Amino acid sequence: MSTLAVAERQSDVLSALRSLGGKATVGDVVAATGLPATDSQASLKQLLETHQGQLAVSDSGELLYHFDEKLIRRGTEPLLARVKRRAWDLFSRVFKAWIVIMLVVYFVVFVILVLAALFANQQGGNRRSGGWGGRGRRGGGGLPIGNLWFWYWIWGPRWYLGRPYYGRRWERTLPKDDKVPFYKKVFAFVFGPDRPRPTQQQLDRGTLRLIRARGGVITTAELVEHTGLPVEEAESEMGRLVGAYDGEPTVSPDGELAYSFPSVMLSAHGQVTAREPNPSWMRLEYPLDLTGNTAGANALVGGMNAFTLVAAATSPWFIFPRLHLGGPAAFVGLVVVPVIFSLMFFAVPTLRMWGVKRENRRRAKRNVRRVTLGLVYARSLEAGGPNGVTVDDAHRHVTSRLEKQAVSRGEVEKVLHSLAAEFDADVAPDAEGRLVFRFPEIRRQVAASEVVRRSLSLEGRTVGDIVYDTGDTPAEADARDQAAFDRALKEADLSGYVPSPDRVGYEADYELVLADEEVRAGRLARA
Repeated sequence: MSTLAVAERQSDVLSALRSLGGKATVGDVVAATGLPATDSQASLKQLLETHQGQLAVSDSGELLYHFDEKLIRRGTEPLLARVKRRAWDLFSRVFKAWIVIMLVVYFVVFVILVLAALFANQQGGNRRSGGWGGRGRRGGGGLPIGNLWFWYWIWGPRWYLGRPYYGRRWERTLPKDDKVPFYKKVFAFVFGPDRPRPTQQQLDRGTLRLIRARGGVITTAELVEHTGLPVEEAESEMGRLVGAYDGEPTVSPDGELAYSFPSVMLSAHGQVTAREPNPSWMRLEYPLDLTGNTAGANALVGGMNAFTLVAAATSPWFIFPRLHLGGPAAFVGLVVVPVIFSLMFFAVPTLRMWGVKRENRRRAKRNVRRVTLGLVYARSLEAGGPNGVTVDDAHRHVTSRLEKQAVSRGEVEKVLHSLAAEFDADVAPDAEGRLVFRFPEIRRQVAASEVVRRSLSLEGRTVGDIVYDTGDTPAEADARDQAAFDRALKEADLSGYVPSPDRVGYEADYELVLADEEVRAGRLARA
């Protein structure tokens, strides 16, 4: 089919969805557009990749495509946020260029002027000849401006313009000779370290590894385990994955929705094997750094700017009289401009501090959620489960794993109630009056995934009990599927699906993009 024909088909389906309020089955779209069922289904899957939407199952077992009523495209950024981001980008680019010119140049100029003024003060009335003309040049000659090692320290021979600096934690991973130039640390002092901007493909790699490791079939609950996302967001993300990677939704005998990805399991090297990625509670988020620099680097940068600020602010009383300087040009060039620059240099990170603190509070909350998820999943998938979780259990678990983070009992309780609402958990008091949270939905989804996985056998492994036979009648097939699901739900030990919640770990933001940057190592070596 031509690109034009595909675009026309997509346009017809979008028009149908608008008239249907964003909710439709394949049959609804067929009736509204006149397109064949296969074309309608293909268009709906493609729209899941590009527009905010998800899949659901009706009471009759029919797949329901549910899009946002406004049919918003994925990744759409609100106008105000886009304007603010672009304004900040423009300001940071201009101010960085100003920093390169101002910080080092003015620092050196004021070092020369201060030395000249001190010498002139010692020589009394001989300011013109000795203080500024002869000895001042010798003082300036002792500065490192013409020294190649000075510029090596400022720039760095293995660095190319535009290469990101992700902070001291990332810097420790670099080869010894791959030194971060000083100017990058100056920029980081003002604007913070560079923030990784992973592509969607980079973000998807971990999920695709999970799909391969679990035989090509996962459920929303397993995606939540991997990402830590709220269930509603995970359902939308699953819809995108179905559209992007040719997924197929399958309804289990108990009405649970599982997603298979046959094309992801195809390999030119035989049977697919993949190491399962760490779950979300083993990929906690580090707190965001204000500058990303070491304390020593911050002290050096801050000290240079503080010296420039003090020297400029006091120059009318200290430097000007001793060196016979004056007039509007000297006042503007040696007082107004450097003072404004130095104050802005300190003001920007001071203002950024509020945003960093706000983001770190969000990260701390997400970490509490992820560690709580680990306990909830482990208890739900234990043999004979789902076993319950109390607030006290969860609080002890979270505080023992997040030792450097103060976590209140109320925070953990709030997370448990949020998870209970997302997974429709059973919440009831025990004999002692403590609320016990049980999550049978997690167990049902994992069991459904196992049943579908065994029936499809996408990874090519040998199947144990027969779960599908082409000679079965529809009734026999349904009965066999239901029996397999009941067996997986009640008898199987599903605890092996999640690593132990006793282990937690952190993942740095830059790790998602580091692999692709290392591919350009040849470019790094040449620069």
